[in-house]
Amino acid sequence: MLKRKFTDYLKQWKATKQKECLLVRGARQIGKTFIIEDFARNNYESFVELNFEQFPALKNAFDGELTVTEMIKRISVYIPSARFIPHKTLIFFDEIQSCPLARTSLKFWALDDTYDVIASGSLLGVNCKAVSSFPMGYERQVDMYSLDFEEYLWAIGLSDELINSLREHFINKTKIDDAVHKKMMEYLREYMVVGGMPAVVSQFVATKNFGIVHQEQEKIISAYLNDIAKYAESADRAKARSCFLSIPRQLAKDNTKFQYSVVEHKGTGRKFGSALDWLRDAGIVAYCYNLSTLQFPLSAYIRDDQFRIYLTDIGLLVSMYGFEMKAALLTDTLSGPAKGGIFENLMADMLHKKKQPLYFFKKDDSSMAIEFVLTHDSQPLPIEVKSKNGRTLSLDEVLTWNNIENGYKFGNLNVGVDGKKITLPLYMAMFL
Repeated sequence: MLKRKFTDYLKQWKATKQKECLLVRGARQIGKTFIIEDFARNNYESFVELNFEQFPALKNAFDGELTVTEMIKRISVYIPSARFIPHKTLIFFDEIQSCPLARTSLKFWALDDTYDVIASGSLLGVNCKAVSSFPMGYERQVDMYSLDFEEYLWAIGLSDELINSLREHFINKTKIDDAVHKKMMEYLREYMVVGGMPAVVSQFVATKNFGIVHQEQEKIISAYLNDIAKYAESADRAKARSCFLSIPRQLAKDNTKFQYSVVEHKGTGRKFGSALDWLRDAGIVAYCYNLSTLQFPLSAYIRDDQFRIYLTDIGLLVSMYGFEMKAALLTDTLSGPAKGGIFENLMADMLHKKKQPLYFFKKDDSSMAIEFVLTHDSQPLPIEVKSKNGRTLSLDEVLTWNNIENGYKFGNLNVGVDGKKITLPLYMAMFL
């Protein structure tokens, strides 16, 4: 079984919740159902699960009065084995986007507070119009993602002691043993190829076969395309598919800013904007916005008409380039603009899973470009990502500005400090 950080979050919610249900959001096949089921088995005397896609008839349990007493009666008709033990039962609504009335009912489960309730969904924005009343104030929403790099290291057997020693090097900015650094870069390239989807990671751990890994990834991509056809508004289906399939081409350009013209000749935001938003709401992609200036707070200076789009799982992106891309990455023989885009997506993946908002900085009137910008101690923190060793002209210029205290250069580099510039190996992005 894969060790996930989200288990700790579920335990914290159970211990601290006050009349609230938990709503777990995220893309399909990232392990939401499995981890909630495992949590229920280990923390409750009774577990009642309603999967509205697998058993559509369960939706009928929410027709009528939404009092807890009446809902339990109707649920027991469809699940005769269900046991509702007060304060010792977890009720799980899986694929809740398929039953808008179940979403409405969360308020009444929370007010009653006799049973713990967790709901999960992949495309929660799809059925907003069908939800008669949102349970505002009675649900805690949380996003879940595929395995991050640290969880991947756990899966392949690395110890917490080793990871914690690397964290100490990050905190103290001290050099890592060259042999350890080399091995960690190998693990990182492996993660870029495998990614974090639980089914894919499990297959890799069991077989160490990259061919099987690729087959699993192709299945997931096909499932995403099927979801687009099934759930997207009819006007957006073809456009969302085209936007999704364009992402590898978007990131293979010298300028990785998202361009609608790459999706379709003379394409525009007016035509494709809602389709792209659908992919974001489905948890498949993440937006990274350009900033008009490097000033705190960053969110005040977003240029919402200029953005990059990254897939939320690096392994799926690599698989979309084809199987041969895996060999090129694993042997570190890839070159060209596509390499830079893939490494950008790697950093975006690692930051996104840390719940960091994604920003970059690119001036219109110059070649200056900073791949990512974070905030540290109420100051902008510029980050450059290098897929190969080389100079960082943009970062060097930004570090001459008075309001910038430090900047990070990530690459196939050991830890080092040169004035304001801190060099770090790419795998240490898991500690940001």
